[in-house]
Amino acid sequence: MQKIYFSLIIISLCCSAVQAGNPDRQGEAGAYELLMDPWARTAGLHSMSTSLVRGVESMNLNVAGMARINKLDFGFGSTQYLQGTGINLSSAAVSAKIGKKSVMGLSLMAVDFGDIEVTTTNQPEGTGGTYSPSFFNLGFAFAHEFENKVSVGVLFRAISESLANVSAFGFAIDAGIQYVTGEEDNFKFGISLRNVGSPMTYKGEALSIQRPSPNGQPYDITVDQRGARFELPSLLNIGASYDLLFLEKHRFTVLGNFTSNSFSRDNLGAGAEYAFDERFMLRAGYKSDLNVADPIQAPIYTGLSAGGSVTFPLSKVEKNTKISVDYAYRASKVWSGTHNVSVRIAL
Repeated sequence: MQKIYFSLIIISLCCSAVQAGNPDRQGEAGAYELLMDPWARTAGLHSMSTSLVRGVESMNLNVAGMARINKLDFGFGSTQYLQGTGINLSSAAVSAKIGKKSVMGLSLMAVDFGDIEVTTTNQPEGTGGTYSPSFFNLGFAFAHEFENKVSVGVLFRAISESLANVSAFGFAIDAGIQYVTGEEDNFKFGISLRNVGSPMTYKGEALSIQRPSPNGQPYDITVDQRGARFELPSLLNIGASYDLLFLEKHRFTVLGNFTSNSFSRDNLGAGAEYAFDERFMLRAGYKSDLNVADPIQAPIYTGLSAGGSVTFPLSKVEKNTKISVDYAYRASKVWSGTHNVSVRIAL
């Protein structure tokens, strides 16, 4: 029990750095790609799997769940973000056990915006040129599972954004804890703190402008402008879930999750997942922002999400050696929603 209390104290102290539910600061944070979920298994529950996520997907939601793997996990994901916008996400991750109870992992995520037409104040219809923004982040994680079914984890993430001739670079830290209990390990509780880091600033040639010499000399001078600093979208997730096991091969899981956002409204949600023999799974969730009085200020998603998974064994001897194919859909108020497809290999 001392390890549980110690871990909870660490998370609580970290949470003091997060300003809970602050809609007045909405729009002030940057690096929004850190809030995008590239994994179908967690996206099907609207990223509310704080208490039960495990494997490589944990590095995007609650890194503590990474400790609950067999030996080696691989994952690959592709996402059509708000279909119709032309924005696509690509992700890859690997996690491996070191020793009996510790796991190390590496995750990559890139956002492709396609080719965007260049416009200026003098040519608002376009100059004929295009540019392609590049958003990329790399995460390195470590997780450990204690003997009393408590797991903790921490992740260090490097963030890179570039737009034409300007770019920004920053670092963020995620931390999380999971606790599993019950006669059949069917009650799970999780807390995760995400995207805590220093502000980022855009720099580059595009922020330099030419101005006439103040002394009337026949040459121009170059003035370097300072880009505005922006914060990272820090948040705190608290979730719990319970597995109802019946008829030997059937599982029905119910879950709830609360998210406290530093730069937007808090949200609350619930979801459920049905599994047959842990090979065929269906899941759905609903998440809603709290205290939204004006419909214009409501989030772009309707709150509904759904998905499914199919798992195939890779060995008749090793039950934990398998490959899973996952799909998820999140409904949106404009465009055609977000579609996730991912593949996970567990060895």
